[in-house]
Amino acid sequence: MARNLLKSNMLVGHLRRILRSEQLVLSILALVVGAMAGAGTILFREGLLLIQGLTFGSARESVHGFLATLPAWHLILVPTLGGLFVGLFIHYFLPGKRPHGVVDVVDAVAFHDARMSSRCGVKAAFASMVSLGTGSSLGREGPVVHMGATFGAWLARILHLRRGASRTLLGCGVASAVAASFNAPIAGALFAHEVVLGHYAITAFAPIVLASVTGTIISRLFYGSDVAFLIPSYRIESFLEFPAFALLGVMAGICAILVIRSIPVVRGVAGWARLPGWLQPAIAGALVGIVAIRYPQIVGVGYGAMNDALYQAYSWSFLMELLFAKAAMIVVCIGLGFAGGIFSPALFLGAMLGGAFGVTATEIFPHLSSGHGAYTLVGMGAVAAAMLGAPISTTLIIFELTGDYQLTMAVMVASVVASVIVDQSRHGSFFAWQLQCRGLNTRWGREVNLLRTMKVADIMDEKYQTVTLSEGIPAIRGKLVDAPYGELFVIDDGGRLHGTITLADLRHAAFNPDIGDEVTAGQVARIKPPVLLPDDSIESAIKLMEQSGEEHLPVISNAEDRLVVGFVHEKDAMMAYHRALLEIQGEERGDAPPKLFN
Repeated sequence: MARNLLKSNMLVGHLRRILRSEQLVLSILALVVGAMAGAGTILFREGLLLIQGLTFGSARESVHGFLATLPAWHLILVPTLGGLFVGLFIHYFLPGKRPHGVVDVVDAVAFHDARMSSRCGVKAAFASMVSLGTGSSLGREGPVVHMGATFGAWLARILHLRRGASRTLLGCGVASAVAASFNAPIAGALFAHEVVLGHYAITAFAPIVLASVTGTIISRLFYGSDVAFLIPSYRIESFLEFPAFALLGVMAGICAILVIRSIPVVRGVAGWARLPGWLQPAIAGALVGIVAIRYPQIVGVGYGAMNDALYQAYSWSFLMELLFAKAAMIVVCIGLGFAGGIFSPALFLGAMLGGAFGVTATEIFPHLSSGHGAYTLVGMGAVAAAMLGAPISTTLIIFELTGDYQLTMAVMVASVVASVIVDQSRHGSFFAWQLQCRGLNTRWGREVNLLRTMKVADIMDEKYQTVTLSEGIPAIRGKLVDAPYGELFVIDDGGRLHGTITLADLRHAAFNPDIGDEVTAGQVARIKPPVLLPDDSIESAIKLMEQSGEEHLPVISNAEDRLVVGFVHEKDAMMAYHRALLEIQGEERGDAPPKLFN
């Protein structure tokens, strides 16, 4: 009996340890986020097709054949009105009055402790759904990635999870959305690590894999096991083709750079013309409609045209025409603020570029060529890898779509070459360029990122001593005894900061008993001291301390009111930075599971 009781107690203790395991809890949360993101991806996709059916009259994904039968006024009117609606919606309902996408996820993880608004995620997804459903020449993967990440951020926020766990849940949402979109769980997991988290720590890898698989299962339960593209069977004829694949990678890199660098040109023209932000998507929509009269393939996501290219249905000249038409519309739609992603457009450009390259290569070396359909697939991977800065996950998407090891090696060669070329350019990938537009750079070290993202409000001490302008030396002496670090903040009758007083500022008055209330704080204070604002970064605080020679600085509410709200000491700033750096280094090394709760 005693032995059975002992075994029972041991079993209960073991179960308790399991339930207290933070890694187990994080894995369960990953399943929840994965299910939410997978379901959200399905809803987004079905909503897009519903809007497309209502506006164009066809809810099929391969819609360009039907669009060719529509009158010109219909093709122009729908994206124009769609752009007007999207522009007004973004202007009035989205933060920053701009579209939101993958770069906001990267920004949140790298610079804002994985904080994102789930309400903004749903609104941004709706804007992209309308945008794509009415013909915007962009993609659907970026919006669902953003939405999935906001689901992870929402769960992390309501559970008060710490930074490391919050970042992991954002990655879970991203992985599930990518996996559900492409029916590619391995690529989804690696995309989250490669593009969003920037590391492969095992403590984050396991939950993200679970979320990615969950998103794939949900997608397959709804759509079946069909992949995003209908891939013919290809076979590499000779390893002598690999120099041609590398050359295709060079061209893919150049293509990606030209597209990325053209976007600010369009924005500059819109700024020069002083076009209202809410009107710009309507202008982009009108241009898309005009081009669609001749090239309906550029409308919407464009998966149907990509499948045609994979089955070698287009001539060299038409492939090149579609390449330039689509590139121009991508630049116009992004530059003028249409909502949508860049993944599908990059695949489209790669399909047309690779197909045209393959036609040429086949004509020159017919006995060595695998057919221009194979080059189409390689081009898709190369341009997408270069545009996104994600050669690993893009290569794995192709592998999961084809299951062809040899062809995947060709994609790997072209993708790496294209990615290196883009990475060495001034702007880098599309997401890197978007961050640069915000004054941010993921190439900064962890130290710089931490210093720039940690705020004064997070570390300031709110226990401080103040003295009014009219108070005399006796009162000042008494308050200095209890003042933190021996410094008083002098305020006027409205509570505004006037100056500071330290023992050194009083000099002989501090110890002269004959000096009384006739000498006031306003007379001995150092006026206009250097100050900080709550939203200032710790980097700014440390630099100001170095420049002023002060070890601690007052924090004021804003430059106008100048109400004292706290102070920051150099020691506190450095300690907070050191703790955060140790926490991040531990997460990325995978030394221990991230601490879940604050």
